[in-house]
Amino acid sequence: MRTLFRQGCRAGHATRKQGMLASDWTGSIAAALTTLAFVPQVWQVLRTRHTHDISLGMYATFTCGVAMWLAYGILLISWPIIIANGITLLLAGTVLVMKIRLG
Repeated sequence: MRTLFRQGCRAGHATRKQGMLASDWTGSIAAALTTLAFVPQVWQVLRTRHTHDISLGMYATFTCGVAMWLAYGILLISWPIIIANGITLLLAGTVLVMKIRLG
């Protein structure tokens, strides 16, 4: 079974060298959009220092989830997952830290 898995991985790897697949493009665009979605929130919090309306539980849970997605991407050595979740972790973590500090 392990041999079949390795052969499948090698076959997929050879295909990937020929160019990005539609799934790669879709995943990369989705990652970019969901990561960029946090920029306005971070900007607003840094500019106004107002975090009262932000849910601490939601941001704490979300930030932990993003950290797990980052770990998953690292385990898979999947650069789109690693990059998107690394940036999202930084952005969501910034809001979480501001929420904890400012209440």
